[in-house]
Amino acid sequence: MNKTWLGIGCGVAAGAFWGLVFLAPELAREFTPLQLAAGRYLAYGLFAALLVVPRWRTLSGTIGGREWWALAWLSLLGNILYYVLLASAVQLGGMAMTSLVIGFLPVAVTIIGSRDHDAVPFRKLLPSLLLGAAGILCIGWQSLGGGGTGLRVAEVTGLLCAVGALISWTTYAVSNSRWLARLHHVSAHDWSLLTGLVTGAQALLLAIPAFVAGPLLMGGDSHDGGEWLHFVAVASGVAILASIVGNALWNRMSRLLPLTLVGQMILFETLFALLYGFLWEQRLPTVIECAAIAFVIGSVLASASAHRPKPSIPNSEASDAEGKPVSA
Repeated sequence: MNKTWLGIGCGVAAGAFWGLVFLAPELAREFTPLQLAAGRYLAYGLFAALLVVPRWRTLSGTIGGREWWALAWLSLLGNILYYVLLASAVQLGGMAMTSLVIGFLPVAVTIIGSRDHDAVPFRKLLPSLLLGAAGILCIGWQSLGGGGTGLRVAEVTGLLCAVGALISWTTYAVSNSRWLARLHHVSAHDWSLLTGLVTGAQALLLAIPAFVAGPLLMGGDSHDGGEWLHFVAVASGVAILASIVGNALWNRMSRLLPLTLVGQMILFETLFALLYGFLWEQRLPTVIECAAIAFVIGSVLASASAHRPKPSIPNSEASDAEGKPVSA
């Protein structure tokens, strides 16, 4: 059971760091989602390369062609494509709406994980999923349930981007967890660094169109030196905290927990994204938002309870109420 709670702790910490990616597009709103993705992952690739270089000979010998192709696919899905879509969703539809849609990740990943061999039966996961769904509905109530003026084109586009990010990251989460389960000879930290190396190479290809086309998309406005320094600080901060530290914690958690429980941990990204949003907007959460937090915590605790192994009964105590041995 200590292994389960250690995994949950890693998942909570990963969520805290990953929640920052929702705030970054607001901190650097004058830059496009392509520029944000390119800047973040160029920094991620650079930091990963610095950490990988001293051990390159050892690491390269443990990775074959299939693993490199997997890293390229996972990097594209879970990093480049996901963050371009997420940043677009935040800037077009807002943090609350984006958090709501991305909050469905646990439901999607858990349902897929319930099909794995030796997975916890779906009926045991149902209370956790219902609590998680209730929390997600509470989170999005104010952003999508209020109003009455109808959704604007920007909000609809943002919603579609958020759904695309949901699909991209669900595919990544399932595939990455299964690859980590197969690669016993590669540590979770090394896998994260190698992912950063490949993502950095992909970001190099993205950088030219992002920074050439970016000014045209923003109406031809140029950025001054202070804005570029601010952009570099945001991109580097997200790269270190979310991509390196957060990914390492997530990969560690993926090896400690079954896929069905891994899915529940993604809820903490939504929770922390909302918390950072409250701090950014300088307000306290509403009653509905407090209820959502309670549902999120209850969902994870219910899932952890569903994964708790049944205590073994010693042979000397394996008897029924009448003292007769219990048949096998």
